[in-house]
Amino acid sequence: MKLNMGCGHNKVAGWVNVDLSPACNPDAVCDLEVLPWPWGDDCVDAVMFKHSLEHLGQDSRVFLGMMKELYRVCRNGAEITIIVPHPRHDSFISDPTHVRIISPGVLQLFDRKWNDECRRLGAANTPLGHYLDVDFVVTSSTAVLAEPYASQRSRGELDDATIASIGRDLNNVFIEYQIVMVARKAR
Repeated sequence: MKLNMGCGHNKVAGWVNVDLSPACNPDAVCDLEVLPWPWGDDCVDAVMFKHSLEHLGQDSRVFLGMMKELYRVCRNGAEITIIVPHPRHDSFISDPTHVRIISPGVLQLFDRKWNDECRRLGAANTPLGHYLDVDFVVTSSTAVLAEPYASQRSRGELDDATIASIGRDLNNVFIEYQIVMVARKAR
């Protein structure tokens, strides 16, 4: 089973399209902040949150509960695609329904191997993978350039070092994150 979570009107063929609003005519009406979710253990092969996860889990306990549910329903090796607005872009800042920043760094806190490495180094990162008994590994993450930076880069006017520098110093350089993580259940 593949779940398109918070689909809105953007349904994907071959996926179970899930949304809170019946007006979107989803395959499943579900409030993802109400736990447990209606799917069984280890039954999901792929999950997509496309511009929806940043709208969920304003209360940290709810968000962490959602991450536990995501882990519970995913099979070992399930791929989770998360596309969210970049937290330093006006598209994130100007929407009052955006309640949570989602970034590669946030999601890395759910990786047990990374938690172990942070512990070994004495880092102060919260080992959420261990605290929640979940294990997700971020396999790819892309910060998508906004305009005019994307065009400038494609013309060779900006190199990676310059982009990294302005991305640290300025807002509206990146428009979104595209993140893929995988559920790791073989222990």
